[in-house]
Amino acid sequence: MSATKTAAPRHNPKVTTALRRFAISISVLNVFGYSVLGFEQPWTWPLIALATAYTLEIVLEVLGARSEGRAPRFLGGGPKGVMEFLFPAHITALAVNMLSYVNDKVWVMVFGVIVAVGTKWVLRAPVKGRMRHFMNPSNFGIAVILVLFPWASIAPPYQFTEYLDGGFDWLVPAIIISLGTMLNAKLTERMWLILAWVGGFALQAVVRGLLFDTSIPAGLAMMTGVAFVLFTNYMITDPGTTPSSKWGQIAFGGGVAAMYGVLTAMSIAYGLFFATALVCAIRGAFLWTADIVSKKRAEEALALAAVTRSVVQADAALADAAACACPEGACACSAPATAEAQTPACACPEGACACPAPATAEAQTQKIPVAA
Repeated sequence: MSATKTAAPRHNPKVTTALRRFAISISVLNVFGYSVLGFEQPWTWPLIALATAYTLEIVLEVLGARSEGRAPRFLGGGPKGVMEFLFPAHITALAVNMLSYVNDKVWVMVFGVIVAVGTKWVLRAPVKGRMRHFMNPSNFGIAVILVLFPWASIAPPYQFTEYLDGGFDWLVPAIIISLGTMLNAKLTERMWLILAWVGGFALQAVVRGLLFDTSIPAGLAMMTGVAFVLFTNYMITDPGTTPSSKWGQIAFGGGVAAMYGVLTAMSIAYGLFFATALVCAIRGAFLWTADIVSKKRAEEALALAAVTRSVVQADAALADAAACACPEGACACSAPATAEAQTPACACPEGACACPAPATAEAQTQKIPVAA
């Protein structure tokens, strides 16, 4: 039996650092939110969400490692390795609980966390030869809650600044923007995505105002809220589910903004979450299509190479058959086609060199008389 494969690194160092800072930021925000800001959910719910996410992440990793014949990724690195492995689950759990509001139905919140963590193992696509999840986990968990439970909603935006006044209500978004910008500029490298998203959002507000006579200032005012700032810096920029290239980021950010404008024009509420989920799904379909096309082209290239190789070998065989080992100036007589055939009459003297006949009709055998 072959030895179990060693677990591959889960993330590169830069992404791991980004996840660590994401996890620290959202943890501090939750502590500050429950103690000062006035978060609406019970203070025990974040703990329930974390326990659910940790347990499910570890169980799914063990099952996935067994099916893939490798060691679980949380092994081999000690406590630090386990902690780094759980960063994504930590962020997802706190985000789903913090950004959704399900009244007193804690099981609905738990369901959202399960969907968010589980989707990383279900909705996957090939990226550079590896299967990677393409759906933003926490965004998808919240979107599923909103679809399946119409009475649920997102967390009220006022909970982030409910107990702040005297200008301090601007302090929270200012801190989020500052920390988020440094994080995304230096680690996730998603600034092109942010610029496309923010610019596209402003553009769709203006377009909707011109086409549907909606309030342009009201559409633009949404960009000043804490919820929008959080979404921009900590949700849409998820490095695991967004493109890395400049134009890929621009297409993704602009696509989410355009999709939000369409959904809002159709009077669909909570467009931020649905737009992000739809664009992630479109990207997943694109990744699968690109992989299928790439494999088909590779197969066609191999088939063409095999045909070319066969033609070259046939040409080489014909060239070998037409070659003559006679010395220069010798009399060339056609060799018999088969062993049974008799040597045809030849004007050459007895003992002259016999060369194979030409392979094609166009080629003529050249006879050179030799002095007796």
